[in-house]
Amino acid sequence: MTAGGLTAPAADAKARSAMSDQTQRRATRPSDMLEPVQVGKPPAKGGTWTDYLVLFLRVMAAVSLIKGLYHWAALCGIGAPADGGFESQSMAWRTATVFFAVIDLVAAVGLWLAAAWGAVIWLTSVVSMAVVEVFFPRIYGGSTFVVLVEATLLAVYLWLAIVAARERPA
Repeated sequence: MTAGGLTAPAADAKARSAMSDQTQRRATRPSDMLEPVQVGKPPAKGGTWTDYLVLFLRVMAAVSLIKGLYHWAALCGIGAPADGGFESQSMAWRTATVFFAVIDLVAAVGLWLAAAWGAVIWLTSVVSMAVVEVFFPRIYGGSTFVVLVEATLLAVYLWLAIVAARERPA
């Protein structure tokens, strides 16, 4: 028992309730009330859709990290022939490679943290790669396979995000 007549867990719950009331009163914009996706302990029967979404984001973070490092290797000339370095490529190829070298690594960090901005950066990267492959085939070769993979990953993300959002009560 504490001085106020409550047990320690009850006092903690009352203090958390008071803090959340203060936080809700201070929220003046809808964005102030948003909370990041967090991985909690999964239920005994299996994970929730939010857990699966976070797992997908972490896998996409690893893929984005590999893609970003691949583009940086191309920038640094790793694995390129002696006369086929960065300077010998077209301006469009150099621009796209620098763009993807940066955006993929930034997306990897944001996705690993399961932050909303990470998903936005990743979506930008995915759509940009598909656009480059479809509308500018001379840059990277116009691979239909890359476009299909990017579209599939985008569809899986959207499906998981919608199912996870429906799982949480409003």
